Amino acid sequence: MSNSTTVQSVDRAIAILEILAREGATRVTDLAVELDVHKSTAFRLLAALEQGGLVEQSGDRGRYRLGFGVVRLAGAATAQLDLSREGREVCLRLAEEVGETVNIAVPQDGDTVNISQVRGPAAISGHNWVGQRTPSHATSSGKVLLAFGALRLAGELERYTPRTVTSPAGLGLEEIRRRGWAATVEELEVGLNAVAAPIRGADGSVVAAVSASGPSYRLTPERLPEVGELLAAGAREISQRIGYYR
Repeated sequence: MSNSTTVQSVDRAIAILEILAREGATRVTDLAVELDVHKSTAFRLLAALEQGGLVEQSGDRGRYRLGFGVVRLAGAATAQLDLSREGREVCLRLAEEVGETVNIAVPQDGDTVNISQVRGPAAISGHNWVGQRTPSHATSSGKVLLAFGALRLAGELERYTPRTVTSPAGLGLEEIRRRGWAATVEELEVGLNAVAAPIRGADGSVVAAVSASGPSYRLTPERLPEVGELLAAGAREISQRIGYYR
């Protein structure tokens, strides 16, 4: 299948979702007419969407409606928006207190993805981490998510710097759970250190991590425990803001 054909199929699938959102349960023949495609093409697109749980057949024979997969995706997007919004004020304060860039990251497909960033007053890099995937074993946020069960290690651990930990046993996950924060010292990038603490959802499970990162000459190993405690306190406040109470 060519790239243009793939894009066309994606566009049509999106159009189907929009029609069902607007019209409710709709017959395949009506969808085909609105999309200006053959009925068999509409069936093929619906079958793919149905496999992903995005559409389902209604009680009326030959009609389709939105599936619960759409609710799941919407819920995940809403949760991330809520987390980013509710954590913003705390991250602004932490960035001021620590003097470094503060991020919120969530688990995704075995890695971590940054969804929010606030630059501290001492930050000299313009690097934007929002939307970027980072390896769980080489980042402080990833280690937190691994330690508290929000992520699982899979496959060989890649080395990014001479300091990258490539042994699961060397990650110190039990120690992270005990003290309530994780740190990396030049494990993802030479000259970059970071600290992170867990954010809990309403059910008590760890759903994200808040981290502070900065150059190793400023965010020194000696500072990590102090910054770790600041982040742990901030993470508890964000957790309460999104519904977690002990």
